[in-house]
Amino acid sequence: RDSKIIYAASQGPLWGPGGERGLYKSTDYGTTWDSVLYISENTGVTDIVMDPRNPDVLYAASYQRRRHVWTLLNGGPESAIYKSTDAGKTWNKLKSDLPSGDVGRIGLAISPVNPDYVYAIIEADYDNSGFYRTTNRGASWEKMSDYKNVSAQYYSEIFCDPVQLDKLYILDTFSKITEDGGKTFTRISTKGRHVDDHAFWINPNNANHFLIGGDGGIYETFDGAQTFHFKDNLPITQFYRVSVDNHEPFYRVMGGTQDNSSMIVPSQTINEEGIVNADYIPLVGGDGYEALTDPENPNIIYCQWQYGGLTRYDMQSGELLSIKPQEGKDEEPYRWNWDTPLIISPHANRLYAAANKVFRSDDRGNTWKVISDDLTSQVDRNKLPIMDKVWSVDAVAKNASTSFYGNIVSLSESPLVEGLIYAGTDDGLIQVTENGGESWRKIESFPGIPEMTYISCLFASLHDANTVYATFDNHKRADFKPYILISNDRGKSWKSITGDLKEPQVVYSIAQDHVKPDLFFIGTEYSVFFTINSGKNWIQLKGDLPTQAVRDLDIQKRENDLALATFGRGFYILDNYAPLREINEQTLEKENYKLFPVKDVLMFIKRSATFGSLGSSYFKADNPPFGAAFTYFIKETPKTLLEQRKEKEKELIKNNQQVYYPSWEDLRNEDREEKPYLFFTITDEDGNIVRKLKTEAKSGINRFTWDLKYASTNPVKKVTDENASGFPVMPGKYKVTMSVFANGLLSDVAGPVEFEAKVLNNATLPVEDRNQLVAFQEKIYELSRAVNGAIESVNDLSTKIEIIKTALRQTENAPQELTEKANIILQKNKELYTLLVDDETISKRNEPTKPTISGRLSEVTYGMWQTTSAPTLTYKNNYQIAAGEFKIVLRDLQTLLDIEVKNLESEMDKLKSPWTPGRIPDWKE
Repeated sequence: RDSKIIYAASQGPLWGPGGERGLYKSTDYGTTWDSVLYISENTGVTDIVMDPRNPDVLYAASYQRRRHVWTLLNGGPESAIYKSTDAGKTWNKLKSDLPSGDVGRIGLAISPVNPDYVYAIIEADYDNSGFYRTTNRGASWEKMSDYKNVSAQYYSEIFCDPVQLDKLYILDTFSKITEDGGKTFTRISTKGRHVDDHAFWINPNNANHFLIGGDGGIYETFDGAQTFHFKDNLPITQFYRVSVDNHEPFYRVMGGTQDNSSMIVPSQTINEEGIVNADYIPLVGGDGYEALTDPENPNIIYCQWQYGGLTRYDMQSGELLSIKPQEGKDEEPYRWNWDTPLIISPHANRLYAAANKVFRSDDRGNTWKVISDDLTSQVDRNKLPIMDKVWSVDAVAKNASTSFYGNIVSLSESPLVEGLIYAGTDDGLIQVTENGGESWRKIESFPGIPEMTYISCLFASLHDANTVYATFDNHKRADFKPYILISNDRGKSWKSITGDLKEPQVVYSIAQDHVKPDLFFIGTEYSVFFTINSGKNWIQLKGDLPTQAVRDLDIQKRENDLALATFGRGFYILDNYAPLREINEQTLEKENYKLFPVKDVLMFIKRSATFGSLGSSYFKADNPPFGAAFTYFIKETPKTLLEQRKEKEKELIKNNQQVYYPSWEDLRNEDREEKPYLFFTITDEDGNIVRKLKTEAKSGINRFTWDLKYASTNPVKKVTDENASGFPVMPGKYKVTMSVFANGLLSDVAGPVEFEAKVLNNATLPVEDRNQLVAFQEKIYELSRAVNGAIESVNDLSTKIEIIKTALRQTENAPQELTEKANIILQKNKELYTLLVDDETISKRNEPTKPTISGRLSEVTYGMWQTTSAPTLTYKNNYQIAAGEFKIVLRDLQTLLDIEVKNLESEMDKLKSPWTPGRIPDWKE
């Protein structure tokens, strides 16, 4: 009724007390908020509904629960339904016929057909759970059935049909429909649709049209859930883990998703569109986690689903084999974390996995050896307090939908010392073995880290055998501080390298650069950071990376790429972060220009669009920009005269001094000045210039890419800063120099830097001699340059002659023979157009025409544009014919322009004809 008024139900932090729990109201579009319902520090509000006919009538569901590090408790005595009839000023707790005692999550809905009807799905202890309905606005309630959600903490959402009273939709693992107010339920079809639904919208004007959103994405139906359309253009995948391999020519990225399998995808393709949905290959279902490539066979992928569901996937056949370690006879059950650690030894083709114990396999998972005892604290989670007391086995949803407590969550083996392995647990321990598991040393306290804090990541140093790094995650106890520690003595002592990183940047993962020991990356709840001084200072990497939890990261050493697993926006890759190694205080403070080393680049022909006509119905990720990437730093861009004057004036005003009007000469110089820009000059091994590229001058670290092509030879018809490209250059070594244009001068400021362009060699029939291919391309594009220029000249001449004829009509003493000469030139020009471009007399009547010069040439240029194969004999013949015919056309065109038109214009000057394009006015006083 009033768009300024908004209500917000806040559950607050799930893991600790929080004053922001409760129901809030804003009367100014959300600018300010007032608390209108507060129960206690342990109780939030999870649902609110409003009477569609009376906005003062509200129903709210309070929710008392805790999710601790060790377990879940999904209810308490303060969960209840409240009603307000004065827009939230006062509230009454509804009790009649509703469950009492410990109650879990409650979902509410009010019928738009009849607001006397309110529905509730209630999780409770014993037999009190069920679906409830009131037909008198909450005065009394009837339990309609015992139906309850599979896991109320994730679901408990009710949506009413806009037309039919007592027809409702219940979101669940398998969502349901009821048409009798909750007495009976039927399952909504999941044919071709993922389970686990969390969001719903129904068209108020068409009840057969609705959207369901869940763990699999968004689905739309127009026929009441008989069929669904999947929205596969949303980049919203939640990745827990990421890893990269060394696949050639493009490495692959692997990782596990929330309830959508482990997957593998190429980091780059040769497709014009980039990387599309079809490039992803599912590995194993469920909640996916770590996925790793066998170091000896790239077709073998080790991948997981939750609770240690370790599998071996054959990329060649698609076969999947479970290789999860199993308990021995009479052995106590293993406690697997939902996110099981899995690593491949850097010293051998050896797997390590962990539950509460560490397992080793030297035969690709066919057999496993237990190499540790239980490395956890072995605490009984059922004896630990929640909300200041220990709860009974009958507490609401006790221990449901959570990992078994007391397990290993992180593993790392030193790449420098075989058998030096670190294991971190969910209950705050780090265990170290220096002999491959024969004996373990326990560390249970860390400076500045609360006891029992989850060890989110361990990383054995790539550069020092005694050094290891650890990150800690304590957010499940309402502690959102970042924790990063280093040990230089294999875990015996620790110190913080959190530096200037502030909360709430909870740290999930850390990785060290393989070249520069002081360069690290971390993934946090909101972004990714790097440090160039071993943690004294942390800098956020931004660019086009959205604010998002970065749960895991990995480094592709061959390419120097940083891969991220974000929890909600898929994978991200920072291509070639190597320039970060060059950054130091001198670079940032003392050098105004720097051109970083250029990575060698692959040359290939992009594949034509294969998904180009599917509209926006699917997602595509950009490939890395094709070509040589020039990374450069500019501390301060050159200032224009206008910018310099304004800075001086600003300083004068600041010091209360007079600002005088600039001279006309100064203003004229400002108006005429060309803005500063950057110029990249690329030369070949012999020092010949092969390309000159212009781009904007911007301060900071930037990138500019050369596409490994010569400049275009097409006609230039307008002023532009576009760097139009022609045909590819030769493979080989090149150098790039960066120059800056400022104050009317072009000055070299950085470089030259050398790099190499290498052929991908993915063609089946490549040319045997690349020099001959490029030489033929040069001939083709040189002829193309001349022919296209001639065509433009013919077109311009046609327009020019028509203008001349108009000018002659306006010249009183012009004889008719000059107009006839103009007509003769015009007809000759049309004949040239027919030979160059098209015989329009025939073609417009839909009859076949003889090949023209540009037609033959186009057949060759377009044919050679998408290939590295040798030119065909047809191409060579076409070139010879086109070149021979063009010599005659060019001679005739030059005669027209240089002789006949000039003579005609000379006669017009004598007759004082009006000015026409190309003539300089003839005037004498």
